[in-house]
This record gives sequence, structure tokens and C-alpha cells, in this order.
Amino acid sequence: MAGEAMYYGTGRRKNAIARVRLVPGSGKVTVNGKEALDYFGRQQLIDMACAPFKVTDTMNHFDVIARCNGGGVSGQAGALRHGIARALLEAGEYRAELKQAGFLTRDSRMVERKKYGLKKARKRPQFSKR
Repeated sequence: MAGEAMYYGTGRRKNAIARVRLVPGSGKVTVNGKEALDYFGRQQLIDMACAPFKVTDTMNHFDVIARCNGGGVSGQAGALRHGIARALLEAGEYRAELKQAGFLTRDSRMVERKKYGLKKARKRPQFSKR
């Protein structure tokens, strides 16, 4: 294992951050020390997170070891996808395919802050004429 290639990438989405390591392997995804399905609970989220591998035809070439924190499961899956895409940039010449698929763009949409006098960011209290 000495000198084994390892690629790093940091992904972010909403308030979630994923620090990703790619190691040449069989396609195993480990998040915070757990199997991906145990961590996320839905196959759909794992498929979304592993989309960069499908686009670059590297489906079972790398093992993913990730540390995710902040946000919810959906945000963390999005952050994982971003991190995997960034790590793949180091791994080979995949920039064109990843950029075409839009995986290198940081999704900047965040939750809008709550304003005083309102119930949520934009929801107003019920109006009563009398």
C-alpha cells in the first residue's frame, strides 16, 4: 500500500461539508465510518452522490472515504457529490465531462434567514380585517 494514489476533494452544499478521499479500489462508499446505505438510508441519495463516477465511466475504480458534517442528509449527499467531482479532477482528465454535467459548480442556494415580524423568512402572520 506504500505510495498508493489518494485524491482529495472538499464538497459543500447548503450547510453541509464533505471531505472526500478517493482511493483506487472496488467502488465501496464509506461515510463517517459507516456503509453509505446505513448512513444515508436511501439508495436514491447514494446514486445522486455517485453520479460523477457514472459521467466519467469510473464506476468501480475508486473507494470513497468521506467525512460529512453539517446540514441534513440531502445536503450532505449533495456535498459528497461535489467533493467526489473535485477529487476526480486530481485523479484524471475528467474536467470536460464533470463541467458539462454541472458537478463542479458549488450550489450557492442557502436557507434565507428569518425576519422579525414574520413567522419564517417570508411567511406572514394571518391578516385579520376585524
